[in-house]
Amino acid sequence: MNYNCSTSTGVAPAGERLVAAAFVVAAVSALGCLYLFNPSTTALFPTCPFLAFTGCYCPGCGSLRALHQLTRGHLLIALGLNPLMVLSMPFLGYFFVSRATLAFVGRPLKTFFLRPELIWTLLGVILAYWVLRNIPLHPFSWLAP
Repeated sequence: MNYNCSTSTGVAPAGERLVAAAFVVAAVSALGCLYLFNPSTTALFPTCPFLAFTGCYCPGCGSLRALHQLTRGHLLIALGLNPLMVLSMPFLGYFFVSRATLAFVGRPLKTFFLRPELIWTLLGVILAYWVLRNIPLHPFSWLAP
């Protein structure tokens, strides 16, 4: 592990563990809300401000509905709503498990650092996805939520 703790035991300070535990509680609560309430049929969740102002989809449009479908076990429906978000779930899951490990064990999972080239490539993919999902022609129309 390449985690540097300020304590001699190698365990994270109590404040850092408390913040990680609060994150885990908030994330589980949010997923529970998404499991119980369908964003398509309830006014509990806000609509996308970018979509409301421009009429175009942002890279995140459909993410709440996709997460709701994932909590229900409907992977293909979730992919239809926001494939980029669904493909990012393993990375988000790793981050969540790392925070949970920090909260309960005192040490997070190993941290991986991305080279700047990869970060710029990811930005390019997100921007291309943003543009392509707003083209109303086949095959790009399947990217719209």
